[in-house]
Amino acid sequence: MSLTPNSEYGARPRVWFAAYQLLWHLLLPLAFVRLAWRARHSIQYLSYLPERLGFGYKQPISQKAVWIHAVSVGETRAAQPLIEAYLARGESILLTHMTLNGRRTGAQLFAKAIASGKICQVYLPYDLCWSVDRFLKVFKPKLGLFMETEAWPTVVFRCAEIGLPLFLVNARLSERSARRVNRFGKAGRALFQAFTGILAQTAFDAERYQSLGVKRVEIVGNLKFDVPLDQSLVAQGRAWKQELHATQRLMVCAASTRDGEEAIILQAWKDLLLSNAFNVAPLLCLVPRHPERFSEVADQIHHAGLNFHRRSEWVGTPKETNHLEVILGDSMGEMPMYYSAADLVVMGGSLLPFGGQNLIEACAAGCPVLLGEHTYNFQQAALDALEMGAAKRIHGDFLLSEPIALMEALKSLLLNTEELAKMALAAKTYSEEHQGATKKLLAALDHQNFTLN
Repeated sequence: MSLTPNSEYGARPRVWFAAYQLLWHLLLPLAFVRLAWRARHSIQYLSYLPERLGFGYKQPISQKAVWIHAVSVGETRAAQPLIEAYLARGESILLTHMTLNGRRTGAQLFAKAIASGKICQVYLPYDLCWSVDRFLKVFKPKLGLFMETEAWPTVVFRCAEIGLPLFLVNARLSERSARRVNRFGKAGRALFQAFTGILAQTAFDAERYQSLGVKRVEIVGNLKFDVPLDQSLVAQGRAWKQELHATQRLMVCAASTRDGEEAIILQAWKDLLLSNAFNVAPLLCLVPRHPERFSEVADQIHHAGLNFHRRSEWVGTPKETNHLEVILGDSMGEMPMYYSAADLVVMGGSLLPFGGQNLIEACAAGCPVLLGEHTYNFQQAALDALEMGAAKRIHGDFLLSEPIALMEALKSLLLNTEELAKMALAAKTYSEEHQGATKKLLAALDHQNFTLN
């Protein structure tokens, strides 16, 4: 792929863009009201408010940095191997987010680099012409890399106009999203054509971008396979697993669950326990996707009549769990511990039509996965995991049916420890065989025919 930055791109659609800017200005007060509403859960939602408008940067500004935009938690974790590779090259990093949880995750992962000034971490301003222009004038990055699906029109078109190379990396595009873009006609397609290039995860993603008229597309793989697991958390999880197995108890982790899925999972779990199929009843670890829902899910577990304990109430290592039926994983950044302790994962976001959450991290921990029907956000990763025997699909529409299919799938696997062991080995193999996207992505960027000033 040969890319000349911004020499030809989808031109900014004037009428559509003017309407878009007007809408943004009208909705701007509501954006701040929304932040104030969320501040009920954490006052930190009101921190760094001027950055949302391109002002008030407190860190020392490092210009000519490599700019990496990771909107939230998943994108920030996926960017970790890429950021570490650029830091190893001696580059400065401008790391931007849109969500509080994304910023928290970045601050946790890159605390030393932020403290030393190698990484400047700020919010990406709202997509207004004047706020974006101020942001770009303040930081003057030499290269922009947007993670996965982020395509803010003002930012993308402005970078194209000023000649700033801007790539969409680790890019994915579901069929549903491609149809949504096409509904905007030339305006939607022009947005993705305005990127300097798109470095896609899979052939599926590349074909969908090409169907939008994007000519500069390359397949480099998925960075999530290169994300290292925190080995201290892995060790904690394995120690917990040994304690459970000493009492012949298995654990299922329902990971990154979304609104509506917990009710399905809890009903299936109650039915499983009532089946009396186990000499020692298994343990459920339920980890909601969004921290602001922890208390809501705790109430659901209580009303389901299940004996549970919250992770946030532990001191040090997990307390004795023999008397518990559910653990509520109300903590941030500890998924490697939960996956390493579990014998099986039910992947959130896949039971209801949310597109599925990241199954790759679970497989990297050697934990087999149960998937629902809805995995379009990880289409290729899910297909590969199923083909290698690292995952199994639960067929059924949970919107229309009782959660009996989930209960039966859980019972079948938990009663077959040999099958679980085979799947665990396949999960680890699957994870290792798909690594290497970071090197491919860097090579793709290094071999473009432009010079970074």
